[in-house]
Amino acid sequence: METMSPLMLGFLGSLAAGAMTAVGAVPVLFGRTPSRATRDLSLGFAAGVMLAASFFSLIIPALDAAGLRYDSEATPAAIVCVAILLGMGAVALMNELLPHEHFKTGREGPAAASLRRVWLFIIAITIHNFPEGLAVGVGFGADGLSGGTPLALGIGLQNAPEGLAVAVALLGEGYSKGRAWGIAALTGMVEPIGGLLGAGIIALSEPLLPWGLAFAAGAMLFVISHEIIPETHRSGHQNKATLGLAIGLVLMLFLDVWLG
Repeated sequence: METMSPLMLGFLGSLAAGAMTAVGAVPVLFGRTPSRATRDLSLGFAAGVMLAASFFSLIIPALDAAGLRYDSEATPAAIVCVAILLGMGAVALMNELLPHEHFKTGREGPAAASLRRVWLFIIAITIHNFPEGLAVGVGFGADGLSGGTPLALGIGLQNAPEGLAVAVALLGEGYSKGRAWGIAALTGMVEPIGGLLGAGIIALSEPLLPWGLAFAAGAMLFVISHEIIPETHRSGHQNKATLGLAIGLVLMLFLDVWLG
């Protein structure tokens, strides 16, 4: 592994993280679907992992990387702030321009009556998962195994409950167990594309490192605020969701310090 290029590490790491979506959806194949409260607890856990990863694995290293290039104390902070906003804005723009459908709130983006609902669901999850793959790729591109491994583990852990949530929602829409699992597994396969892109950009241009790290963080922060947390609070299980968030956050912090 140590001899692999950052590009290959970014691809394989994001592929492994994306594959956890399929692993998380496996219970639907056996007819074992957890309660809504348990799913909200799991999604809260996913939000906590992403929140910790955004700050400890992306924003703080971005500040450190920018600090090495600029003497001014304000310049690194300004770069990171702008890059975070750019990352959030990029995902928000995707949300506006791509037709998609959420399980609870319905269709968003341009009218797309010709698209079947299943593809609208897939587009929605793709918007969600792409920044995660990007973050893993940037981590490996920036610091190799030490930078990418905690992110890949953390993102993989939070992908499992997301995969289960997608599969369960598709079951509710009338899809068979096998098809619901297959679609949930497919949604995780966008992450290696993001991983390749993130690792490639960082490998090609070192000055882009702080920008890439903070951009990936901003993209994930948008997903946490716009998608995951509102979903976990929708059915009255916000206490369990907050407990899950706390567990996910401290676990990711521990992994980042231990492995990073």
